[in-house]
Amino acid sequence: MSKIRFHKLAALVVLVAFAAWMGTGEFSSVGSAQTAPEEKPAVAETPKVPLRTVMVVAPPRIEHARAIRISGQTEAEKRATLATRAAGIIAELPVKQGDHIKQGDLILMLDAEEKAAAVETSKAVLSQRKAEWEAAQKLTKAGSAAKLTGDIAWSNFQTAQSQLQASEAELSRNQVKAPFNGVVDRVAVELGSSVAQGGEVATILSLDPILAKGEISERDLRYVKIGDEADVSLINGEVVKGTVRYISRDATAKTRTFPIEIAVPNKDNAIPAGMTAEITVRANPTSAVVLPRSVVTLGQNGDLGIRAIDAASKVVFYPIDLVDDTQKGLVLGGIPADARIIIAGQDLVKEGDEVQAQVADEAALKKLAESAAGTQ
Repeated sequence: MSKIRFHKLAALVVLVAFAAWMGTGEFSSVGSAQTAPEEKPAVAETPKVPLRTVMVVAPPRIEHARAIRISGQTEAEKRATLATRAAGIIAELPVKQGDHIKQGDLILMLDAEEKAAAVETSKAVLSQRKAEWEAAQKLTKAGSAAKLTGDIAWSNFQTAQSQLQASEAELSRNQVKAPFNGVVDRVAVELGSSVAQGGEVATILSLDPILAKGEISERDLRYVKIGDEADVSLINGEVVKGTVRYISRDATAKTRTFPIEIAVPNKDNAIPAGMTAEITVRANPTSAVVLPRSVVTLGQNGDLGIRAIDAASKVVFYPIDLVDDTQKGLVLGGIPADARIIIAGQDLVKEGDEVQAQVADEAALKKLAESAAGTQ
């Protein structure tokens, strides 16, 4: 019994000792020569990337008036649709389409023989009442008639005047006259035809001055004021000059733009109403530079601008203010006076990059100088 216990105890000791030996890991070298630990290869140094070369320039500065362009059309300064105040037959129609008329000219006359006769009768009565009043005055002064006789004569004279005015007013209801100087654009009736009261007769336009109307954006509104000069380019290629006459203080709800009117002299009525026009208003001059369109790029935040380099030769970004777009290039504001602007390679670098700056050659500088001279 004791032997069995001894063997069990011995087996347990051997098992514990074997487990401890296995834990040391030394068994891996049994039956083979122990090799030296493998040395890690040395990491090769990354070669330094050369700086990217960009071409820079300090462009000449100019004073340039901002050009604000507005799409619009021409309109008549005044437009009137004339109508009759009474019904009748057209007896006179002395105008036709295209005629130039002056204020007060007769446009149409309805047949009104009885009204004309009433006017002549009123004139005759007035003449008689005037003579009676003058005679009564002489008799009263001479003492041959009472003062009451003179007062009655004066009252009759005043009544006759009122009757003449009433008959003339009634006759005038059969007449249609021009309310202002202008041109007859349309005649809607024919001589001898019948018209009802309130019937349309003709359309009159006043085309001097002609108005160029458009709408200016809320961003450009601060640059324009009443009295500023403006150029109006017509669809036929003609360019005329005018003056800002009106700027609305109430924006159009849908577009958030403000109606504007330019008055253009048009003495010969050569410019018609309804013609497509582009209005260009120039604001006060501002300091700017002229650069090729290719220089403009997008910043990291999506802003439109240009890239330049600072004193440490690192790339910086300047948002721009587009002052004008000319044939020579873009006129840009908002750029510091000492900025060295990248004109080649700007799209291959980003803000914060260190670069090698190469000053633009004489040909590039000459081109920029010519562009600046051509936009002043």
